[in-house]
Amino acid sequence: MSGSRSVITGVSVSHVDASVDEIERVSGDSEREMVRDLLTREGVDEAFALRTCNRAEAYIVSDDAAVGRRALRDFAPDVRDGAVTDLDHEAAIRHLMRVATGLESLVVGEDQILGQFRTAIEEARSVGGIGPMLDEALTKALHVGERARTETAINEGVVSLGSAAVRLAERHLDLTESTAVVVGAGEMGLLTARALDAAGIGRLLVVNRTVPHAEHVARDVTCEASAVALDALPAAVGAAELVVSATASPDYVLDDATLSGAGETLLIDIAQPRDIDPAVASLAAVTVHDIDALESVTEETHDKRQAAAERVEEMIDDEFTHLMERFKRARADEAIGAMYESAERVKQREVETALRKLESQGELTDDQRETVGALADTIVNQLLAAPTKSLREAAAEDDWTTIQTAMQLFDPEFGGERPTLPTGEMPDGVAEDADVPPHVVDRLSDD
Repeated sequence: MSGSRSVITGVSVSHVDASVDEIERVSGDSEREMVRDLLTREGVDEAFALRTCNRAEAYIVSDDAAVGRRALRDFAPDVRDGAVTDLDHEAAIRHLMRVATGLESLVVGEDQILGQFRTAIEEARSVGGIGPMLDEALTKALHVGERARTETAINEGVVSLGSAAVRLAERHLDLTESTAVVVGAGEMGLLTARALDAAGIGRLLVVNRTVPHAEHVARDVTCEASAVALDALPAAVGAAELVVSATASPDYVLDDATLSGAGETLLIDIAQPRDIDPAVASLAAVTVHDIDALESVTEETHDKRQAAAERVEEMIDDEFTHLMERFKRARADEAIGAMYESAERVKQREVETALRKLESQGELTDDQRETVGALADTIVNQLLAAPTKSLREAAAEDDWTTIQTAMQLFDPEFGGERPTLPTGEMPDGVAEDADVPPHVVDRLSDD
């Protein structure tokens, strides 16, 4: 299990630097399978993967950053170097917060990412990928993501790829006089249907493999809407001026055969991997747009939300600083705990020796025994007060060489058995005078 000396290493392929094709190349496996695979790699203690319409990312926890980089080396083998972003410990933590707040989304501030983030966490947790390090980092990312949406206007206006697709469609069509087809009845399909409804679409057809799911979406809107089975997709497309496809299918849903009788049709593909075969762009009657084409729409939203985004950036800075301070303190505390445990072993051994010698000179009272023990505790405490302060300062200054040296010198695994103390007891004066963290007391007591 990873501990406070562990580090997070991440890798990201997203719309910021990568095309739809490149993102698609690293989106073959499910998040659960990606995590399961990462956990089999040498040196990996924890793992997390996130896949959305415009990103594919992986994060692992190991005891060494070089080990983490090796474990993620083949995450995106078919993607050009410039489209792959490597993230070290601090960059990975900050990036997770930016993703959860929506600052890294194609549609800045979109709400859907929070649900996707939670789902990805549960997928990773289900196969044992989430340990103490990732749990704290991901929980903090979710927290700041929720704060961004409740304390700022980051999610006002266009809030999803579905609504961005509708905004794009409005540039080409009079939606009030049009029939639209939404392919897919998942969350993205539902958001698209709601956006079309709000835009005043004349008629809506919801196409899905499972018809009851399509019926649920059709009932959710106020416009004229019907549910259609997937095998009737060609006929539905033939009756529509607009098709927005948002399924989770690994294969193309719309191809030449499906669109052969479509007539003049605007197609917008917001699925990942893509639903629409790129070859259909050669058909004279159809116009195809994919996620990359939505950037002009989302730039408008980005400009409107700039002030909110700046506030979210400040929020991330604050939350990031607090989390890093906790991580650094934990690293110092581990070294300090090892130091006190090592000293405790020596103290107990020498106190027992001293008491045996004193008893050979005459029987000791309980008060005398307590005096000897208290003296030993005071000596240990005073000797370790300065190193304790130095280790805290080393952690604050990212001086991991000092921390690592202290662990090598004092780790309880080196040079003897750990001490055994009655539950709840601690050498007199240690916790108060030396500011030893409470968990050191717990470790001494538990051992």
